[in-house]
Amino acid sequence: MSNNSNFVDYVKIFCASGNGGKGSMHLRREKYIPKGGPDGGDGGRGGHVILRGNAQYWTLIHLRYRKHIRAEHGGAGSGALRHGADGKDIILDVPLGTVARVAETREIVFEITTDGEEQILVQGGRGGKGNNFFKSATNQTPRYAQPGEEGAEDWFILELKILADVGLVGFPNAGKSTLLSKLSAAKPKIADYPFTTLEPNLGIVEYRDNRSFVMADIPGIIEGAHEGRGLGLRFLRHIERNSMLLFMIPADSKDIAKEYKILLKELEMYNPELLDKERILAITKSDLLDTELEGLVKKGLPKKIPHIFISSYSAKGLDKLKDMLWESLNN
Repeated sequence: MSNNSNFVDYVKIFCASGNGGKGSMHLRREKYIPKGGPDGGDGGRGGHVILRGNAQYWTLIHLRYRKHIRAEHGGAGSGALRHGADGKDIILDVPLGTVARVAETREIVFEITTDGEEQILVQGGRGGKGNNFFKSATNQTPRYAQPGEEGAEDWFILELKILADVGLVGFPNAGKSTLLSKLSAAKPKIADYPFTTLEPNLGIVEYRDNRSFVMADIPGIIEGAHEGRGLGLRFLRHIERNSMLLFMIPADSKDIAKEYKILLKELEMYNPELLDKERILAITKSDLLDTELEGLVKKGLPKKIPHIFISSYSAKGLDKLKDMLWESLNN
């Protein structure tokens, strides 16, 4: 079961680098120099397609819609030893841990592991040499130049093993599946009884500027889960992989602070290190509250944990929740 928690985010893209520009076959012709020598410049190199590690990205979803990626061709050289312009490189930002493979052979080209690291996926063609390059003592006016080298193209697969970035923690029926289906394209089976979610559901939550993160709904914790009661250990394992935890307690709970304590206790008895993760508390189903009731509920909330009132039903607070999660992930 634990394998399900790291599903693979996967895109297949076609990448073509630019052709090199051709070298110039030019002889210098100026008023007082009737027989100037060769002065043809070299062509520029074609653009590369480059992958760059970016710690701000958590998934590959921003590349899902960019199927064909082509870098620019290099410019031709010209007279007076003018070098052609290099083709513009295309740089694709990817999350750390992205593996690039050649689609046909499945062979790994490289893996991106650090922020800002750049690796060339497809090399641009070299520019051709102008005739100036070929002159020698025995051949003082070469009348030929090189064409540019062609760029390369291929289909590649980018893969990222995803560990969920945000784990949802709450009793059964706290609204976790509903929130996940609201914020992401995941379509969990939702019903109103304990243990609806028997396996962790993962969903990609799209955020601003093409960025996104992964949210996992971990099956509801019940008191005694750490002793292996109910589904206990099978799903507590998943939480260990998350970067942060979102606690979810419904607004109509009899005692929110107490419920929070029980959830924390379960996590602690299972693995005290879980308590070191960043935490946020979401009060769900808060469309049931008017301002006055919300004020009352606020008074009873546990201290020392940032909170937010949300409703998946009316979408109240969901955008602000995404902001809070994003800031916490990128702390």
